[in-house]
Amino acid sequence: MVRSLLAICFCLAAFPVMAVEPVIEIKTPQSPPAWALLERELLKTNSAACREFYKRYFDERGWLLCVERWGGDDGPDDAIENLMDWPILHALGGSDDVLKMIQKAWEGHLRQYTLAKTRDVPMARDGMYYKEFPVMFDWLHNGEGLCVFNLQGLSEAHEDAFRRRVRRFAGFYMNEDPGAPNYDPKHKIIKSMFNGSRGPLLRKATALDWAGDPIEVKNRFQLGHGETSYKEMLQHFETYNDIVGDHPLNLVATTLALNAFMLDNEEKYKKWLLEYVDAWLDRMAANNDIIPTNIGLDGKIGGETGGKWYGGVYGWGFTMKMPDGKLVNRNQQFKGMVGFMNAYLLTGNDQYLESWRKQIDAVNAQKKTVDGIVKTPTMFGEQGWYGYVPGLYQMGALDIYHLSMKQADRARVPANQWLDYLEGKNAKYPENYLRHDLERVRQKVQAMRGDTTTPDTRLADDPMKFTPANVNSMIALAMGGLPPGKAGGALFCRLRYFDPENRRSGLPEDTAALIEKMTADQVVVSLANVNQLEQRTVMVQAGGYAEHQFLNATIDGKEIGINGTAVKVRLAPGAGGTLTINMKRYVNPPTLSVPWKR
Repeated sequence: MVRSLLAICFCLAAFPVMAVEPVIEIKTPQSPPAWALLERELLKTNSAACREFYKRYFDERGWLLCVERWGGDDGPDDAIENLMDWPILHALGGSDDVLKMIQKAWEGHLRQYTLAKTRDVPMARDGMYYKEFPVMFDWLHNGEGLCVFNLQGLSEAHEDAFRRRVRRFAGFYMNEDPGAPNYDPKHKIIKSMFNGSRGPLLRKATALDWAGDPIEVKNRFQLGHGETSYKEMLQHFETYNDIVGDHPLNLVATTLALNAFMLDNEEKYKKWLLEYVDAWLDRMAANNDIIPTNIGLDGKIGGETGGKWYGGVYGWGFTMKMPDGKLVNRNQQFKGMVGFMNAYLLTGNDQYLESWRKQIDAVNAQKKTVDGIVKTPTMFGEQGWYGYVPGLYQMGALDIYHLSMKQADRARVPANQWLDYLEGKNAKYPENYLRHDLERVRQKVQAMRGDTTTPDTRLADDPMKFTPANVNSMIALAMGGLPPGKAGGALFCRLRYFDPENRRSGLPEDTAALIEKMTADQVVVSLANVNQLEQRTVMVQAGGYAEHQFLNATIDGKEIGINGTAVKVRLAPGAGGTLTINMKRYVNPPTLSVPWKR
């Protein structure tokens, strides 16, 4: 008997008792708030509209019904961009049908554009995709083409195919694939603005590289930049030449390493990402706090553009002529901030935000007043600063404040109704914003039903204006987040939600959430169960990727300890309540793992 008791004691010591997961009970019934009913209706209507859109524009293989082309006017990236925001719709609580359509369309997209080939453009003659990735193109377009894939992990990080692709794609930029030597570890550069699964393009780009093969235009297609002939398409891209060397747009590629790190927190992905972003940090410091737009193959600023730090396609000095003769400024350097935000997500280190604060301040130091109007530049060339527009330069200001929550950063942000609401200034804002998005779904579906294009007169980007996933309001109001848009970035938000009973991402059926206040160390969120007959349980997570840590929560004057990355909230039939959650932000390694597997 003594031996048995000792054995039992030994077993208990060897296997410590697991901590009891905190559960917050909300039992107070309430009349369903208007915002909660609107959120549920928005999820339902978006899901239905997506089903109609998919049926109209995709076939049974998941292929987009269009004329497949390569190029900057219309290309593979535009095809899958038609599903932009669909992954977030599902991650918010949209129908499981939405996820199934995403998966079908993504598989179809990879096959469709692997088989699609160019005749004249050298890099894509054997397929526009290779190893399920763009062969080589710029990251303004690559980012758009991956805006769906980069967010699929919100709902399917456990899928083997997704995990294999995440690692393969990251490997293209870590020299793990000998056929894709994109990265130079000595100089810490991606060697060209054109890069991908077949490596970097180390020559000047031509108009053909950008425009794609000759195509009939007049009376058949409506091109996005107004070209009426293939000749005009070539004219559009005739100055898009300087692509050799590194460019801030390549920082968007860091989202691939971020995704790979968030699978299992393998250190090599974090190390590469920070090494690459840190190199750009140093370049900004060496260039008077302005990010240069060309880094030579020798690692020197302006090395491939005659020493001009502002050189290169999509650079500070990139002004091009449209087919109608109009000059257009196309400085795209600010999209490189994606990489710095990814570094901040991994570390919480303010240096990655400080560099962009300094750039904003440096540009604003060049302001001038014309006829009583303050103007600031958007461009820099041999003549100095130019491209002046009314107002202060504020590129990235909202992103910086969202991450830092510092009042000094708030002062840089232009007028913003969402922030005003969070500061207690517009109680009607949530309802108005949700109604706006609901109306946009209706408008887009009506426009789609009037679309007269046929598969042989439709380019890949034509349906894009009809894609019905309108969820920016819920990203802000329910998640406290920033819409990732089409840049190819991650989801930055304060809270995410899961359905623990059905084991899926998103708000469970009948539930809704509204963030009413956010500070650096606290969030106030109201939760509601609009079902008057059934109980619902929602899992609330600290951050989009569990990068934050909940400390405790208060409801109805009662404090509940949490000390974790997620908490269950059980809502009685028709119940609702408001939680004040104290938290620490950016203190955990971000992960794609769902709460019940952590």
